[in-house]
Amino acid sequence: MKKTFLALALLGVIGTFAGSASAQSSVTIYGIVDTGIAIENGGSAGSVSKLTSGIGSGSRLGFKGTEDLGGGLSAFFLLESGINVDTGSSGQGGLMFGRQAYLGIKGDFGTLTAGRQYTPEYLTLAFADPFGTGFAGDAANIMPNSGTGASRMDNTLKYVTPSFDGLTGELAYGFGETAGDTSASRQLGAAIAYTSGPFAVRLGYHNRNNDTATLKNTEDGKTTLLAATYDFGVAKAHLAYGVNKGLNSSPLRNTANPFGSLVAPTASTDSTDFLVGVTVPFGSNKILASYIRKDDKTVKNQDASQLAVAYLYSLSKRTDLYAAYAKIDNKNGAGYTVGSAIEAGSGDKALHLGIRHSF
Repeated sequence: MKKTFLALALLGVIGTFAGSASAQSSVTIYGIVDTGIAIENGGSAGSVSKLTSGIGSGSRLGFKGTEDLGGGLSAFFLLESGINVDTGSSGQGGLMFGRQAYLGIKGDFGTLTAGRQYTPEYLTLAFADPFGTGFAGDAANIMPNSGTGASRMDNTLKYVTPSFDGLTGELAYGFGETAGDTSASRQLGAAIAYTSGPFAVRLGYHNRNNDTATLKNTEDGKTTLLAATYDFGVAKAHLAYGVNKGLNSSPLRNTANPFGSLVAPTASTDSTDFLVGVTVPFGSNKILASYIRKDDKTVKNQDASQLAVAYLYSLSKRTDLYAAYAKIDNKNGAGYTVGSAIEAGSGDKALHLGIRHSF
């Protein structure tokens, strides 16, 4: 009898401990499946029609978790893998967790994370863009989403402050990991943001040191972007202005001379960008539109502008249908193409029709 009572008591203690532990930590599986038809026109190779993946949002499978460490402190992680739904292959060049992979700690001091993460400047662009850097109207077709054309930094430490009455700051450092030269290939990112009711503003910055064995003593690529939004209720206004200077400050998404120019277009090393856009939600519907202009200040004067519109219809909280169209006007041999969330595109016009589901 005593042994039975002791066993039951022990099971009760274990059950209580397990329940407490599970309440203090959690792991979530999440993702997005996005696929549709893309029709691209204007490239020298001719029109392209294809079933593709990640038009509005890159398709992904992710794992995230958190553990309560007590005293207001918690540890957390995120591992996110890109998936090409049309072929079943891995995105980001086959990296297992190529979208994001980081570990962090959070407390009253803010958050500190380490790993592969989005740059503060890219997050500023995504904030500014009515299309959320997806669909045919992706602002990254013309505007840089970081100093190197990639929205993420490897080998990165990032710190985000807590909110001070709507004001937050962000600082990121990406190790170059070049033997004998700690500054070579390193990246620096920063942002400051303020939100007050319907108004929000964000300033993002990115710097990449191009000082490598093949690019010795070249100017750093520097990108600065100021963006603001105002939600009127019936519509949300978007406005952004960017300044890009130096090598890799505003790289081309498609570098394969897509329009067959006798002299292949080159990325601008001195340019400014202007964006104005709108989001109009009504019921289960949403209309997106934007106009972007790049002013190339180099001697080539390869300016470009993009006009884009999209319609989204929500079938549920997790699933929507979409149609998007964009056209780019390239000047003086510029080579900007209409892409999507994960593709660079092949021409100066594109129509996207698809479906997106999140879980």
